[in-house]
Amino acid sequence: MGLSRNSRLFLIAGPCVIPPKSGQKELFQTAQILKDITDELGIPFVFKASYDKANRLSHRSYRGPGLKDGLKVLACLKKEFKFHILSDIHSISEVKPAAEVLDIIQIPALLCRQTDLVIAAARTKRVINLKKGQFMAPLDMKYIAEKVSSCGNHNIILTERGTVFGYHNLVNDMRSIPIMKSIGYPVVYDATHSVQLPGGGLGKSAGQRDMIKHLAQAGVAAGADGLFLEVHPKPDRALCDGSNSLALKDLKSLLVKLIGIKSIIDGI
Repeated sequence: MGLSRNSRLFLIAGPCVIPPKSGQKELFQTAQILKDITDELGIPFVFKASYDKANRLSHRSYRGPGLKDGLKVLACLKKEFKFHILSDIHSISEVKPAAEVLDIIQIPALLCRQTDLVIAAARTKRVINLKKGQFMAPLDMKYIAEKVSSCGNHNIILTERGTVFGYHNLVNDMRSIPIMKSIGYPVVYDATHSVQLPGGGLGKSAGQRDMIKHLAQAGVAAGADGLFLEVHPKPDRALCDGSNSLALKDLKSLLVKLIGIKSIIDGI
Protein backbone atom coordinates (compact mmCIF):
# COMPACT_ATOMS: atom_id res chain seq x y z
CA MET A 1 0.00 0.00 0.00
CA GLY A 2 2.99 2.31 0.08
CA LEU A 3 2.73 2.91 3.83
CA SER A 4 6.14 2.08 5.23
CA ARG A 5 8.90 3.28 7.49
CA ASN A 6 11.54 5.74 6.35
CA SER A 7 9.70 6.74 3.17
CA ARG A 8 7.47 9.66 2.31
CA LEU A 9 5.16 10.94 5.01
CA PHE A 10 1.75 9.34 4.54
CA LEU A 11 -1.62 10.67 5.62
CA ILE A 12 -4.71 9.04 7.10
CA ALA A 13 -7.47 11.64 7.09
CA GLY A 14 -11.17 12.29 6.80
CA PRO A 15 -14.16 13.30 8.90
CA CYS A 16 -14.69 11.51 12.20
CA VAL A 17 -17.95 9.87 11.15
CA ILE A 18 -20.00 9.26 8.03
CA PRO A 19 -22.91 11.72 8.13
CA PRO A 20 -26.54 10.85 7.39
CA LYS A 21 -27.67 10.95 3.76
CA SER A 22 -28.38 14.67 3.97
CA GLY A 23 -24.67 15.35 4.57
CA GLN A 24 -23.10 12.88 2.19
CA LYS A 25 -22.69 15.35 -0.67
CA GLU A 26 -20.33 17.28 1.62
CA LEU A 27 -18.59 14.01 2.50
CA PHE A 28 -17.81 13.30 -1.15
CA GLN A 29 -16.70 16.90 -1.69
CA THR A 30 -14.34 16.56 1.26
CA ALA A 31 -12.96 13.32 -0.17
CA GLN A 32 -12.30 15.01 -3.50
CA ILE A 33 -10.42 17.88 -1.85
CA LEU A 34 -8.33 15.47 0.24
CA LYS A 35 -7.43 13.48 -2.85
CA ASP A 36 -6.56 16.61 -4.82
CA ILE A 37 -4.31 17.96 -2.06
CA THR A 38 -2.46 14.71 -1.47
CA ASP A 39 -2.06 14.04 -5.20
CA GLU A 40 -0.59 17.52 -5.66
CA LEU A 41 1.84 17.08 -2.76
CA GLY A 42 2.73 13.47 -3.62
CA ILE A 43 1.57 12.14 -0.24
CA PRO A 44 0.31 8.53 0.02
CA PHE A 45 -3.26 8.89 1.29
CA VAL A 46 -5.81 6.75 3.13
CA PHE A 47 -9.37 8.03 3.59
CA LYS A 48 -10.83 7.55 7.08
CA ALA A 49 -14.40 7.81 8.31
CA SER A 50 -16.30 5.74 10.87
CA TYR A 51 -19.54 3.96 10.03
CA ASP A 52 -20.33 3.62 13.74
CA LYS A 53 -18.89 5.52 16.70
CA ALA A 54 -19.78 2.85 19.23
CA ASN A 55 -17.71 4.33 22.06
CA ARG A 56 -19.53 7.64 22.52
CA LEU A 57 -19.89 8.86 26.09
CA SER A 58 -23.60 9.60 25.79
CA HIS A 59 -26.25 7.52 24.01
CA ARG A 60 -27.61 10.80 22.60
CA SER A 61 -24.47 11.40 20.52
CA TYR A 62 -24.61 10.75 16.78
CA ARG A 63 -23.00 7.39 15.98
CA GLY A 64 -23.17 7.17 12.20
CA PRO A 65 -25.26 5.22 9.67
CA GLY A 66 -24.21 1.83 11.00
CA LEU A 67 -22.30 -1.11 9.56
CA LYS A 68 -24.36 -2.00 6.48
CA ASP A 69 -25.16 1.48 5.20
CA GLY A 70 -21.80 2.88 6.26
CA LEU A 71 -19.82 0.25 4.37
CA LYS A 72 -21.91 0.98 1.27
CA VAL A 73 -20.86 4.62 1.47
CA LEU A 74 -17.21 3.71 1.97
CA ALA A 75 -17.35 1.30 -0.97
CA CYS A 76 -18.75 4.08 -3.17
CA LEU A 77 -15.97 6.44 -2.07
CA LYS A 78 -13.36 3.79 -2.79
CA LYS A 79 -14.78 3.12 -6.26
CA GLU A 80 -15.08 6.78 -7.20
CA PHE A 81 -11.75 8.09 -5.89
CA LYS A 82 -9.53 4.99 -6.10
CA PHE A 83 -7.96 5.56 -2.70
CA HIS A 84 -7.51 3.19 0.24
CA ILE A 85 -10.12 3.16 3.00
CA LEU A 86 -9.78 2.87 6.79
CA SER A 87 -12.48 2.52 9.41
CA ASP A 88 -12.69 1.18 12.94
CA ILE A 89 -14.39 -1.98 14.15
CA HIS A 90 -15.89 -2.64 17.56
CA SER A 91 -17.02 -6.27 17.55
CA ILE A 92 -16.04 -9.60 16.02
CA SER A 93 -19.30 -9.71 14.04
CA GLU A 94 -18.17 -6.63 12.09
CA VAL A 95 -14.86 -8.10 10.97
CA LYS A 96 -15.92 -10.15 7.94
CA PRO A 97 -18.16 -7.53 6.25
CA ALA A 98 -15.71 -4.74 7.09
CA ALA A 99 -12.81 -6.65 5.54
CA GLU A 100 -14.71 -6.87 2.26
CA VAL A 101 -14.50 -3.07 1.90
CA LEU A 102 -11.70 -1.77 4.10
CA ASP A 103 -8.03 -1.78 3.14
CA ILE A 104 -7.03 -0.96 6.73
CA ILE A 105 -8.96 -2.22 9.73
CA GLN A 106 -8.51 0.01 12.76
CA ILE A 107 -8.65 -1.28 16.32
CA PRO A 108 -9.81 1.63 18.51
CA ALA A 109 -7.58 2.71 21.39
CA LEU A 110 -10.16 1.72 23.99
CA LEU A 111 -10.32 -1.81 22.52
CA CYS A 112 -6.67 -2.45 21.71
CA ARG A 113 -6.30 -5.11 24.42
CA GLN A 114 -9.37 -7.07 23.32
CA THR A 115 -7.54 -10.18 22.19
CA ASP A 116 -10.38 -11.92 20.34
CA LEU A 117 -11.16 -8.77 18.37
CA VAL A 118 -7.52 -8.18 17.43
CA ILE A 119 -7.04 -11.82 16.39
CA ALA A 120 -10.21 -11.84 14.28
CA ALA A 121 -9.09 -8.69 12.47
CA ALA A 122 -5.57 -10.07 11.98
CA ARG A 123 -6.89 -13.22 10.29
CA THR A 124 -8.38 -11.14 7.47
CA LYS A 125 -4.79 -10.36 6.36
CA ARG A 126 -5.82 -6.73 5.94
CA VAL A 127 -3.50 -4.01 7.22
CA ILE A 128 -4.28 -3.54 10.92
CA ASN A 129 -3.94 -0.11 12.52
CA LEU A 130 -3.52 -0.57 16.26
CA LYS A 131 -4.24 2.62 18.18
CA LYS A 132 -2.35 2.78 21.47
CA GLY A 133 -4.70 2.83 24.42
CA GLN A 134 -4.74 6.08 26.36
CA PHE A 135 -3.92 3.92 29.39
CA MET A 136 -0.94 2.04 27.91
CA ALA A 137 2.82 2.43 27.90
CA PRO A 138 4.17 2.67 24.35
CA LEU A 139 6.43 -0.38 24.57
CA ASP A 140 3.46 -2.50 25.67
CA MET A 141 2.12 -2.15 22.12
CA LYS A 142 4.69 -4.81 21.27
CA TYR A 143 2.40 -7.42 22.78
CA ILE A 144 -0.63 -6.16 20.89
CA ALA A 145 1.34 -6.30 17.64
CA GLU A 146 2.39 -9.86 18.50
CA LYS A 147 -1.28 -10.86 18.62
CA VAL A 148 -1.55 -9.78 14.98
CA SER A 149 1.75 -11.28 13.84
CA SER A 150 0.91 -14.57 15.56
CA CYS A 151 -1.71 -15.01 12.82
CA GLY A 152 0.94 -14.61 10.11
CA ASN A 153 -0.14 -11.03 9.45
CA HIS A 154 2.74 -8.56 9.57
CA ASN A 155 0.79 -5.72 7.93
CA ILE A 156 0.71 -3.60 11.08
CA ILE A 157 0.60 0.12 11.86
CA LEU A 158 0.93 1.50 15.39
CA THR A 159 -0.73 4.81 16.21
CA GLU A 160 -0.01 7.19 19.08
CA ARG A 161 -3.00 9.26 20.23
CA GLY A 162 -2.12 10.65 23.65
CA THR A 163 -2.15 9.41 27.24
CA VAL A 164 -4.66 10.04 30.02
CA PHE A 165 -3.50 12.80 32.34
CA GLY A 166 -6.05 13.23 35.09
CA TYR A 167 -9.70 13.88 34.29
CA HIS A 168 -10.77 15.24 30.89
CA ASN A 169 -7.22 15.64 29.65
CA LEU A 170 -4.57 13.95 27.52
CA VAL A 171 -0.86 14.62 27.20
CA ASN A 172 1.67 13.50 24.61
CA ASP A 173 5.02 11.99 25.42
CA MET A 174 6.87 12.20 22.11
CA ARG A 175 9.28 9.53 23.32
CA SER A 176 6.48 7.09 22.51
CA ILE A 177 7.09 7.52 18.77
CA PRO A 178 10.70 6.25 18.69
CA ILE A 179 9.82 3.67 21.36
CA MET A 180 7.01 2.24 19.24
CA LYS A 181 9.17 2.43 16.11
CA SER A 182 11.63 0.13 17.88
CA ILE A 183 8.91 -2.57 17.76
CA GLY A 184 9.49 -2.70 14.01
CA TYR A 185 6.36 -1.30 12.35
CA PRO A 186 5.35 2.07 10.87
CA VAL A 187 4.19 4.55 13.50
CA VAL A 188 1.47 7.10 12.94
CA TYR A 189 0.90 10.18 15.05
CA ASP A 190 -2.75 11.08 15.59
CA ALA A 191 -2.57 14.83 16.04
CA THR A 192 -6.32 15.36 16.36
CA HIS A 193 -7.31 12.80 18.98
CA SER A 194 -4.20 13.89 20.89
CA VAL A 195 -5.79 17.30 21.50
CA GLN A 196 -9.06 15.77 22.63
CA LEU A 197 -10.38 16.47 26.12
CA PRO A 198 -12.27 13.22 26.80
CA GLY A 199 -15.66 13.84 28.34
CA GLY A 200 -14.80 17.51 28.73
CA GLY A 201 -17.85 18.81 26.87
CA LEU A 202 -20.78 17.87 29.11
CA GLY A 203 -21.61 14.42 27.82
CA LYS A 204 -19.19 14.54 24.91
CA SER A 205 -15.51 15.18 24.28
CA ALA A 206 -14.10 18.65 23.93
CA GLY A 207 -10.77 19.56 22.35
CA GLN A 208 -8.04 22.12 21.76
CA ARG A 209 -8.16 22.51 18.00
CA ASP A 210 -5.59 25.30 18.00
CA MET A 211 -2.95 22.84 19.22
CA ILE A 212 -3.28 20.39 16.31
CA LYS A 213 -0.67 22.00 14.07
CA HIS A 214 1.88 22.31 16.89
CA LEU A 215 1.58 18.69 17.95
CA ALA A 216 1.55 17.47 14.34
CA GLN A 217 4.87 19.22 13.75
CA ALA A 218 6.30 17.77 16.96
CA GLY A 219 5.13 14.26 16.03
CA VAL A 220 6.76 14.35 12.62
CA ALA A 221 9.92 15.82 14.12
CA ALA A 222 9.97 12.91 16.60
CA GLY A 223 10.03 10.47 13.69
CA ALA A 224 6.43 9.56 12.87
CA ASP A 225 6.10 7.79 9.53
CA GLY A 226 2.55 8.97 9.00
CA LEU A 227 -0.03 11.39 10.32
CA PHE A 228 -3.65 10.80 11.31
CA LEU A 229 -5.96 13.81 11.08
CA GLU A 230 -9.67 14.19 11.46
CA VAL A 231 -10.64 16.98 9.10
CA HIS A 232 -13.93 18.70 8.36
CA PRO A 233 -14.88 21.63 6.13
CA LYS A 234 -16.80 23.18 9.03
CA PRO A 235 -15.53 21.69 12.30
CA ASP A 236 -17.95 23.64 14.48
CA ARG A 237 -20.80 21.87 12.70
CA ALA A 238 -19.26 18.39 12.73
CA LEU A 239 -21.47 15.67 14.19
CA CYS A 240 -18.57 14.11 16.08
CA ASP A 241 -15.23 15.38 17.42
CA GLY A 242 -15.55 18.78 15.79
CA SER A 243 -13.66 20.46 18.61
CA ASN A 244 -10.59 18.38 17.85
CA SER A 245 -10.90 18.33 14.04
CA LEU A 246 -8.69 20.31 11.68
CA ALA A 247 -10.45 22.73 9.34
CA LEU A 248 -10.10 21.42 5.79
CA LYS A 249 -8.93 24.84 4.58
CA ASP A 250 -5.88 24.57 6.85
CA LEU A 251 -4.75 21.13 5.71
CA LYS A 252 -2.57 21.94 2.71
CA SER A 253 -0.42 24.55 4.44
CA LEU A 254 0.12 22.21 7.40
CA LEU A 255 1.12 19.32 5.15
CA VAL A 256 3.64 21.49 3.32
CA LYS A 257 5.31 22.28 6.67
CA LEU A 258 5.25 18.64 7.72
CA ILE A 259 6.83 17.47 4.47
CA GLY A 260 9.61 19.97 5.07
CA ILE A 261 10.14 18.78 8.64
CA LYS A 262 10.28 15.13 7.58
CA SER A 263 12.78 15.87 4.83
CA ILE A 264 15.06 17.54 7.40
CA ILE A 265 14.69 14.66 9.87
CA ASP A 266 15.36 12.04 7.21
CA GLY A 267 18.46 13.93 6.14
CA ILE A 268 20.05 13.88 9.59
